[in-house]
This record gives sequence, structure tokens and C-alpha cells, in this order.
Amino acid sequence: MADLPPTPLLDTVSTPADLRKLDPKQLRQLADELRAETISAVGTTGGHLGSGLGVVELTAAIHYVFNTPDDRLIWDVGHQCYPHKILTGRRDRIRTLRQGGGLSGFTKRSESEYDPFGAAHSSTSISAALGFAIANKLAGKPGKAIAVIGDGAMSAGMAYEAMNNAEAAGNRLIVILNDNDMSIAPPVGGLSAYLARMVSSSPYLGFRSLAKKITRKLSRRVHNAAEKAEEFTRGWVTGGTLFEELGFYYVGPIDGHNLDHLIPVLENVRDSEQGPILVHVVTKKGKGYGPAEAAADKYHGVQKFDVITGAQAKAPPGPPAYQNVFADQLIKDAETDPTIVAITAAMPGGTGLDRFAKAYPDRTFDVGIAEQHAVTFAAGLAAQGMRPFCAIYSTFLQRAYDQVVHDVAIQNLPVRFAIDRAGLVGADGATHAGSFDVTYLATLPNFIVMAAADEAELVHMTHTAALHDDGPIAVRYPRGNGTGVALPETAERLAIGKGRIVREGKKVAILSLGTRLAEAVKAADALDARGLSTTVADLRFAKPLDEELIRKLMTTHEVVVTIEEAAVGGLGAHVLTFASDNGLIDAGLKLRTMRLPDVFQDQDKPEVQYAQAGLDADAVVETVLKALRHNDAGVVEGARA
Repeated sequence: MADLPPTPLLDTVSTPADLRKLDPKQLRQLADELRAETISAVGTTGGHLGSGLGVVELTAAIHYVFNTPDDRLIWDVGHQCYPHKILTGRRDRIRTLRQGGGLSGFTKRSESEYDPFGAAHSSTSISAALGFAIANKLAGKPGKAIAVIGDGAMSAGMAYEAMNNAEAAGNRLIVILNDNDMSIAPPVGGLSAYLARMVSSSPYLGFRSLAKKITRKLSRRVHNAAEKAEEFTRGWVTGGTLFEELGFYYVGPIDGHNLDHLIPVLENVRDSEQGPILVHVVTKKGKGYGPAEAAADKYHGVQKFDVITGAQAKAPPGPPAYQNVFADQLIKDAETDPTIVAITAAMPGGTGLDRFAKAYPDRTFDVGIAEQHAVTFAAGLAAQGMRPFCAIYSTFLQRAYDQVVHDVAIQNLPVRFAIDRAGLVGADGATHAGSFDVTYLATLPNFIVMAAADEAELVHMTHTAALHDDGPIAVRYPRGNGTGVALPETAERLAIGKGRIVREGKKVAILSLGTRLAEAVKAADALDARGLSTTVADLRFAKPLDEELIRKLMTTHEVVVTIEEAAVGGLGAHVLTFASDNGLIDAGLKLRTMRLPDVFQDQDKPEVQYAQAGLDADAVVETVLKALRHNDAGVVEGARA
């Protein structure tokens, strides 16, 4: 481990209660030490860096001014919460971030009383904070709710839905807009700080309240005119008219790295009877660490890195990443098809569409954190004759499920879904795992659902989706790099609903969907060594099923096992239904399904997660042997039934 930074003042702070004992003049030193500790910790573990560095001063100021945890602090998304974790009793474990058995990379209710609401998807903080605020109000309890939301998260409609309903919370709700990219209204030095402090001060708010009472007694017309004049003047000077229209009292913009500006404004807001209040804070991602300031995108999420040079640990050269395989094939298809367009929801790099955008900028659309809009936008494009590819992580597509059903599936529109991060995702844990997409898509009429076993299959499936015009079609693929198979020079159009036999056997058949295929082949090798001749099939499609192939294998093998990196209700459930409907189980078939367990799995290395889930080669072998030892033929679900 690299030498730890000297942190004499931070060493005296275990909880926010300790922080509040400090003299305000000491907070600058504390923030500097907190920033150094954050850099050192993430350099050791990897994780989200730039966003946390941008809120160091803000984190210290909030915990200094507000009475956390009684005042509820809710971080939107949560990838900026590492400094918060250091200040809230978890510093001794901060170098276990995102490791098996370690701290979560996001806020987590079970981890600390200072994490009142778990988050890892964006734009939920204001809704949750409103819930806390109203609950306290109804119960007559003290305590405020503070939501810290980034400007990127404000691109999602859910944030505005919450703000539109926030008035009932009154002064119990405070929203802090962390503006680190959009620069809605950049601070202008001392004048900006003075104005923010003035309009949040008790004298100003008291005078404003008195003036409202006087004008209200004069007449409704005078009162309304005076109120509009005051809001217009304040909005013209400081900005924030949009938030005022949504019912918030706007304060800002203020420099989020200047504690002399932050502390008095937050104190005014804390003590104000005005509300709800939105405080507009301008920060810089990666603040205080040169490499992160210079390349905020590259230092948003990092591997382990050298603190001195900023150089990130590089994985050894290997197969291409799945998202890049998808993007490169999409570029090839787009060369000959001008109707192909690509849509992403604020994840161009994560989905590979940054590559597509370089080739076809006019045919690439980043809609921000707005998956619902992305899906219906794609539906409109498809209805007008375009071939849209909607590239969204599996876990994020969940937020647009109604649009998938109502706007795409019911209308049978040929929207193509490229579902990244399918299956378990390692360090990001349960919040980002792509566990449910097979279940929630394959249950829909009109849908075609494919799963790539390796990068070569992804090439074929991307091409197949590009040519498919009869209803919606999806291809799912995992996070990370491919298996190392050679990529085809020319993509093939796959026959819809047809699988392939990878190896022939006679006694056991393993039906695989997705990248568990490699483990299925390993299991077949082990079973063959035991004298159990094993067939392995890559079904390719969860829907429609290759019924001809499945029927053949079920009627010629004693044991059939399905395996998938998806939750219950997916491939296994569909195969069970087919077998039951066609009387195949009654014939004495030993049918077992293997899928993700009915739990939310914590973060760890993917191979460890899959072993824990019972979806590796050893688990397949164990499942087959138990089935053969079972005296009564029938259906038993589960890897270790």
C-alpha cells in the first residue's frame, strides 16, 4: 500500500459530531486532508473519483451545519459519497470500497445510519427527501431532509416531478443543486456570494414575509404584482427562475469550494422558515487533483492508480470489450444503411456509442438520463421508417419498462435494444446487476430476445437486429471483455429462434443462454470424464425458443439442464412451460433449471459472484449428478435441488 497522506486534523474526526466541534477556521484544513484521504483510498481500490473530489467542501459543510443523521442527507446516485463515508464512521474501512465484503461504492441503508436512503441510479434524491420531510412533518418530528443532486441528474424528468410536488414540505426540504458541468449560472466572485448570503438571510426573508403580509391585506392584485416583481428581480439578478416557478425559493449560485461562502449560506438556509429551498452550488469535478481536473471523464470512474502520477493501472492486452464489438458492428451496418440511428441515455462511452458518434454524429442521440424518453423516442423513429438502436444498460432499462411495453411492444415497432451489462457486474454490486431483463422482456408478446455467448455471437446478433423489421428485438451481453474468440470477417444473419449444437452427447444435455456457455462446456468436459456423455447447446434465443431443438434434446437425453445469467422467470421458466405443455416431463425427463438466486448479491469479482450464485462449471456438474441420483423423475428448480 502506498504511504498514507498526513491527516492530523481528520484523524480527530470519526463522526459529524466530532466535525461540529471544530472551529470554522479549521474546516479548510479538514477539507484538504479529506481530499487527500479520498485520493489515496480510491488509488488503492479504484472506483468513482472525480465526482467525490468535487464535493469535498460541500460534504464537510453540510455535516458541519446540519445535525446529521437526524437531519437526513441524501446523495443522488451516490458515486460522490466517498468523502461522506470517511466522515461518518467508515474511514477504517474506506480501502475496502467495492471489494467483496467491503464498503459499497454507493450509499446503502444497511451500512450506516448516515445513509438514510440507498442510491445508485440517478434522479431519485428529491423524491426520497420529500418523503422524509413529509413523514417528519406528519409525525411532528424535527429534522430536515437535504437532497444533493448533480446537474446531470436534473436531466431526468423524475427530479422535476418531485420538485413539482415539494411545496407541502415547506422549510423541511432543502435541495442542493451540485452544478459541476452544465454551469447554469457560474459564480462571479464576491458579488455572487454576497447576493446568495443576502437573499438567504433572516433579515431579508423576514422583510419579504412582512411585505407579503402587508400587500396581501391591501388587495390580491397588489399582492400578486408585488410578489411577481420581487421574484422577477431576484431571478434576474441571481438566476433560478425555473426553480421559483416550481415552488422553490432559489439561492445561488455560490462557489462550492469556498467554505467562507458555503457555511453562512447553509446556516441561513437551515434556520430559515422559508421553503422549500434550492441552493445552487457550482463545483468542479476532480477538484484539487490535477489529473482528474484535466480529464474529468477519464477520472469519473477509475482503476487503481498511482497517486503521484495519476497513471491508472492498465489491464493486460486482451479481447475487445463487448460494448466496442457491438459499436464496431453497428458502424459497419450503418455504412450501407442510412436509416440506422443510435440512442443512448447519458452513457455514450459505457455503451460504445461514442465510437458510433465519431462516425455518424448526426445519427447519434444522447438524450441524457431519460430512459423513458429514449425508448419512446426510438419508437417514434421506428414508426417513421428508421432503424433505431437503443443502447441502454440492463439495470437502467428497467426505468423505461412501461414505455417498452406500451410504446414498443403493443405497437410491434422494430426498436432494437442493445442491452449492456447483462448479468452480474462485479464491483458495482446489486444496483447495477443486469439480472432481470430476460424475465421482463421475454414475457412480452412480439419481442425477440437474444443473448450473446461471446463476442463473435454479438457481431452476428447485432447484424441480425439491424436487418430485423418485424417487431422489437433485443440482444443482451455482459460487462467487460470478450472470451478471445476470433471475430468473423463477415457478420451472419441468424435465423430467428434457432439455436446451435456446440458439442454432441447422449445422456446429459446442457441448454445455455448467454455467456455461461463457456462454463457449460467445462462442465461437459468434467461429465464426459465421469462417463456421462454430454451435449451442449447454445440456444441463442430466450424468445422465441428453438422448440424443435429443445424437443429433440429432451426426448433423447436422460437429464436436461438449462443455465442462464438471469433471474427466475427467464429461459428456465419458458423451457419448463414448453416441456409441461407438451407432456415431455410426464415421459420421465429429469429437467433442472439454473439461474441467478432470488437475492440481491453484493459486490465482488464476477467469477466469485457466479460461483456464489451456483452458475459455474462445478455447480453444473453437481446439479447433473444430483439429478441422476434422484429416484423420482420430475421437475426440481434450482442449481442444488
